[in-house]
Amino acid sequence: MEKIINQEKMDVKILLAKPDDAKEIQEVFYKTWLTTYPNEEFGITIDDIEDKFKNAFTEEKIQKRIETITNPPEGETFFVAKNANNILGICRIEKNTQGNRLSLIYIKPEYQGKGVGSLLWNQAKTILDLNKDTVVDVAIYNTNAIEFYKKLGFKDTGKRFSEERFKMKSGAVIPEMEMILKGI
Repeated sequence: MEKIINQEKMDVKILLAKPDDAKEIQEVFYKTWLTTYPNEEFGITIDDIEDKFKNAFTEEKIQKRIETITNPPEGETFFVAKNANNILGICRIEKNTQGNRLSLIYIKPEYQGKGVGSLLWNQAKTILDLNKDTVVDVAIYNTNAIEFYKKLGFKDTGKRFSEERFKMKSGAVIPEMEMILKGI
């Protein structure tokens, strides 16, 4: 599959994540969090994000990522979008008897808005049970992601919440919303 990105032709492939991808996956998490989640209104600073990722590249964290790639929880699939040189984005989905969860789609900032997220979503749909609802949680101020999910057919359920795991060093917490894509 060929996609035009930044005026160059790049062959973007969607593949299952492999253990060798672990460090680069951590980089995608770090770079996207750093550009997406600092928010003055909600008191989330760059320092908060830096603190959250202070151990992201330790041998222990990389090994933990390798283990979750090698032995994912039941029903979970992790994809990467790659060109010849590196990982451009990542996607994790969960499928169970109740329905589907789009856990995340993160695209490196320089590749956002170029179709990489759509390629990942199209691959995810080949595994998900589209007869069942698919849920995704998104930061309420992440307007780019909200608009992306709306284009895919997701709708705001009205549910607002925050999770302790997204509590920052400063005490601020990323506020989230739930979106749903109804099954067919």
